[in-house]
Amino acid sequence: MIEIIGIDHLVLRTTKLEKMLTFYCDILGCTIERQTSEQLGLTQLRAGNALIDLVVVNSQLGKLCGGPASLSENNLDHFCLQLKSISPKAMSKHLTSFGLSLTDFSLRYGAQGFGQSLYIKDPEGNVVELKSQI
Repeated sequence: MIEIIGIDHLVLRTTKLEKMLTFYCDILGCTIERQTSEQLGLTQLRAGNALIDLVVVNSQLGKLCGGPASLSENNLDHFCLQLKSISPKAMSKHLTSFGLSLTDFSLRYGAQGFGQSLYIKDPEGNVVELKSQI
């Protein structure tokens, strides 16, 4: 059985990185935790015990989800739920028993550090990352 213990991070796509940084850091008090190369386009902000990832739409990561937000393009790339420690095998067995399609597990960084995660989609097509600490 899967047990959610919190939201690890959410990923917002943006065409206005500097304005987003001003909003989330200067106004709301987040701090920059990690930044990748400009080409990759990821800035991770510390928001309490979670992260807000900002992905520049025309960057390598941003292009994976289409154009800028509009009626036909998403602004939210995905959100990640932090799980109580569970083995990849047990998580896969649980999820596939409900007929869900899963991505492969991969080691990814989030608010609580590195952990094994995979992606699924909810009934509306929203991408949900499930992450268990290592």
